[in-house]
Amino acid sequence: MAVKVLIPTPLQQLTNNQATVECAGASVQEIIDSLETNCPGIKARICDDKGNLRRFVNFYVNSEDIRFLEGPNTPLNDGDEVSIIPAIAGG
Repeated sequence: MAVKVLIPTPLQQLTNNQATVECAGASVQEIIDSLETNCPGIKARICDDKGNLRRFVNFYVNSEDIRFLEGPNTPLNDGDEVSIIPAIAGG
């Protein structure tokens, strides 16, 4: 199953400067693991030492925030789009 992952600019150095990456996985967690296999080091930037998603990194599946779905266990279907969005703060 192919899922398109949109990579934010700060992480594109880990994806050979690609803004989108095709990954295989049945859940957001599986996509993260697939990303790590293909782009070593990316998981450390989006997950903490225990493998939990960092609070300041938001994930969306087809424009739906996974915090309101099933979190990292959110199921994916072929053709879904996962967006990784770093939180921005400031004033």
